[in-house]
Formats: sequence, C-alpha cells, structure tokens
Amino acid sequence: MIDDPKRPAIVFFDVNETLLDLSPLKESFAQVMEGRGDLLPLWFTTVLQYSLVETVTRSYRDLDEIATACLVMVAGNHGIDLDPEGAKKAIEPLQSLPAHPDAEPALAKLKEAGFRLATLTNSPQKIMEEQLANAGLSGYFTKQLSVSAIETFKPHVATYQWAGKQMGATPADCMMIAAHGWDIAGALRAGMRGVFVSRPGSQPYPLVSSGEFTAPDLMTITNYLIELWEGGAELESGGIGNGS
Repeated sequence: MIDDPKRPAIVFFDVNETLLDLSPLKESFAQVMEGRGDLLPLWFTTVLQYSLVETVTRSYRDLDEIATACLVMVAGNHGIDLDPEGAKKAIEPLQSLPAHPDAEPALAKLKEAGFRLATLTNSPQKIMEEQLANAGLSGYFTKQLSVSAIETFKPHVATYQWAGKQMGATPADCMMIAAHGWDIAGALRAGMRGVFVSRPGSQPYPLVSSGEFTAPDLMTITNYLIELWEGGAELESGGIGNGS
C-alpha cells in the first residue's frame, strides 16, 4: 500500500488476460497445431516479442497480423505445417473471448464508486471494440484506447504517456491494472501507478516493482481502491500490499 493514498483520476485496464479469458483459444489452437493447445502461452509471448520488434525498428503492423505470423513461426519450430490462412482461422476466437467471471462485477463496482475507467490494449481498435462488446463490458469505459492510434506497442513508455493525455491526465494521476509483468513495468516507468493481477500463469517482472498492490482477482483490487479512497481500511484477505 502506498504511503500517501490518492484516488487515481483514470484507471486503465489491459484487455487480453486481464479482463478476457484466453482459454477458449486452446481448442482452436489444438485443431491447427496437431493437438498442441499447450503452445498457447509460447505463442502469446512470441507475439509480444515481435510487436516490440515492430516498435523498436520504427515500423507498425496491427497485432492480428503479428499474431498470425507468429503462430506460423511457432508451428514451424515444432514441426507443424501451418499456412497463414490456417493460422488466421485459429485466432478468430480472439474477437469473442468471454470475460473473466470477476471482470464485470469489478468494473460495475468501480464505475458506481465514481472511478473513470479506460482500456489500453495492444489489440487493434476495431477488434478491441468487438471484444468488449461481445463480452458485455463496453459500457463501463469512458474511452477504449488502442495502440493502433499511436502505432507504438506497450510497454513503450510513450504509449502510456499518450494514453494519459487522451484522458486529460498526467501519468502520475493514472493507474494501470494488468495481468502482465511487462505491462506494469511499462506503466511504472512511464510514471503511472500500477496494480498487478496475478492470474494463473502470470508473474510480475522481478527487476521492476509489481506496483502498489497485487491480488489474484479484480474484485479484491476493486475493494482495495474503494477502501483506500474511503480511508485506507485494511482489507480482510486476498491482497498483498507492495511498496511502490
């Protein structure tokens, strides 16, 4: 817990894995990857790697293009013959992923408490809007921001700083909530506050603070934010305070 509690002006949410459950992708992966649905985390990591290749080489491709190319690469590295059309079909479920069970209740409680909420995702704007609409989450956000508008992928610090400006706030007045250590690292280094959602398989980056609070679910984080604002009441269970 931070020493001087202050309500963030804007709370940003990552989308994939933080709000939306990627597990349905395993079935479509298994269909084109000879039953290797277990390669999903490797593919996701490879997508992040090559999105950053685009950013550091001052280029840009939408994340769906990168995702398709990376699936072909992962397949090839495991002796699986997969063409771009097959790879594209395998990732189509990304547009209709279900929300994690804790996502909508947490967003509803935060909005009711007066928090301004926004998304900040590496997914293209159109796909992100479809994702949130299909998951029933669109109405909770003041703005739905995608890096496609700036053509610079997270975790580049410029992306978080740009997002704050879009909401009329300085980075110090913004908070990033994400289930990715790299996302929290980028937000913190851009001057934002960060809260880490320790979804199964997610770990904070040990060389950077995991933010001011870590919890396994969004409702615990929601209660932390509300109770912090209302006077810093100690949470009964489920959260782990971290010095920022």
